[in-house]
Amino acid sequence: MNNRMNRRPLISAGTMMGIGMGGFVDGILFHQLLQFHNMLSAKLPVRDVDMRTLAINLEINMFWDGLFHVFTWIMTAVGIAMLWHAVRQENVPRSTRTFVGSLSLGWGLFNLVEGVIDHHILHIHHVTETSGHLLWDLIFLGSGVALILLGWWLIHSDPIKVDQPGYHAET
Repeated sequence: MNNRMNRRPLISAGTMMGIGMGGFVDGILFHQLLQFHNMLSAKLPVRDVDMRTLAINLEINMFWDGLFHVFTWIMTAVGIAMLWHAVRQENVPRSTRTFVGSLSLGWGLFNLVEGVIDHHILHIHHVTETSGHLLWDLIFLGSGVALILLGWWLIHSDPIKVDQPGYHAET
């Protein structure tokens, strides 16, 4: 019988949940509360346009923001299902440090991938739709890198190095 412990299911679940939760922070904080960084704000502006265009652009942005929230909800739900499966396995350790690190890793991956694709490749929106948007976009990417590094450090500095060859759980 192989009693070797495996953190990978916990890391995968936490990373998936971090992607979803990072998206929720982005959508709730930036899109809804601060009312910028909407999905198509660079293509369909909501400032300096006539009232009819404003209404249409707001409806379209709201729809795409809704699809964005569907994505973040699905990522979070899949992460919860993965976590449920992971903690039911006897060979998966219950490590808060590894789990929190995985959440940070996922959130950072979300910020980095979303920022590169939407801000720099597709140019469908920026953090702010102002002349100085590049600085804010770079800060957003930097937050992604910082969260990834924090997550990596938390995971790899966990004192329970249970998925290393030669380690066997106590029986």
